[in-house]
Amino acid sequence: MSRATIAQPKRASKKKKPAGKQVRTYRSAVRYLDSLTNNERISRARYTASNFSLARTTRLLGALHKPQDDFRSVHIAGTKGKGSTATMVAAMLHACGIKVGLYTSPHVLDIRERIAIDGRMISENAFAKAVASVSQIVEKARVSNPTYFEVLTAAAFKHFSDNDVELAVVETGLGGRLDATNVLTPDVVGLTSMSIDHTAQLGNDIASITREKAAIMKTGVPVISAPQDPKVASLLRELAAEAESPLRFSNENVDFSYRFEFSRSAGRHARICMTTPTSRFEHLKVPLYGAHQAANCCLALNIIDQLKNHGFPIDDVAAKQGLSEVRLLGRMDMINENPRILVDGAHNAASIDALMRAVGQHIPYDSMIVIFGCQKDKDIPGMMNRLRVGADKVIFVSSGSIRSADPHELSAHYNEISGKMSQVAGSLEDAITIATSAITSEDLICITGSFYLVAEAMRKFSQNPL
Repeated sequence: MSRATIAQPKRASKKKKPAGKQVRTYRSAVRYLDSLTNNERISRARYTASNFSLARTTRLLGALHKPQDDFRSVHIAGTKGKGSTATMVAAMLHACGIKVGLYTSPHVLDIRERIAIDGRMISENAFAKAVASVSQIVEKARVSNPTYFEVLTAAAFKHFSDNDVELAVVETGLGGRLDATNVLTPDVVGLTSMSIDHTAQLGNDIASITREKAAIMKTGVPVISAPQDPKVASLLRELAAEAESPLRFSNENVDFSYRFEFSRSAGRHARICMTTPTSRFEHLKVPLYGAHQAANCCLALNIIDQLKNHGFPIDDVAAKQGLSEVRLLGRMDMINENPRILVDGAHNAASIDALMRAVGQHIPYDSMIVIFGCQKDKDIPGMMNRLRVGADKVIFVSSGSIRSADPHELSAHYNEISGKMSQVAGSLEDAITIATSAITSEDLICITGSFYLVAEAMRKFSQNPL
């Protein structure tokens, strides 16, 4: 008898997807999301309309009665600085009395970090309710295989609608053209600095990446971009003309300046001044470290100025106060003082470069040991090149993800590029032990390369303000 005619027993499913009616608690909501395809955890998820489906997102939101139409929005894309810019914009709006939602990614310690209203992340009960609403619609509307990010985006928009948010500041997840957030018709589009990242999905060159991210432009919607490389700026002008979107750059047609200074109370920090016909921001202390954050802050202020022109009641003094209160988990975050341990989620070449510069500008130290782990789909040569400039010693570890690059391969690559020696540790704990045995009180340990690694370090040192 042919083997083809023999009935084969069915394999038991490794992971049963809970039905929508089973999503009743926070834990069951997280389990439901974890049962879905999560392209954030897949090293080479193809960037296609089937894997990243605006049609699925549109159908989900349609079945939810289009919650994205119940609030106005700011939509932000780019390679680095999206989360920083979005958080600064949201903080300034909240300080002006505007009920504001904030949707960002990835999270560091808790998935609820991604969804916030007026600076407070969503409660466990509200998170469960929002995810349950979407999971039930998935079944009723027969939406086929929605992804983790698509369901989470729909849940965020439902939460904002249910809570009468006036304006939501929304960061794209990956790219822009096919990103689930690209269902919005915002009041303003913000574009942060463009550089090489997610090459498996968005392309190997800066032009391809820029095209994907700039695809969130909408006809008639003003676009404000951070300063860009001249070739990127030229391409953005072409794309904006094609989309019939008015484009300007945050350092053009405004009076802008920034400087670094030192005070006993604030330490080393940047201050910026920006004046437009409708806004006057003088000597604002940039709340986050680094020259790149001064550029992000200028973009955020330009977005605020544009929203003022759209009728939002924005007071410059209140906005300044809101800006001063901005903090970002896992970004230039000193999680331990003895020894001094700094963590930062930089995970591409441009971000590593910005981190090395920011540490040099803001944090005095004699020697810096970097503990580094990253994902294998990243621009590893670019990251190694930036790393060698600032690190006195590097210890390579696993990033803590199934997509982690082999730390031995990272070490070999780094040694070849830099001509410097490095070490490999079997775990983050081992790496910290090695680092602490070789430093003095004037030295610094910096943990970077992946948000997974940063989260592991923060849990180890119990720096969880959530």
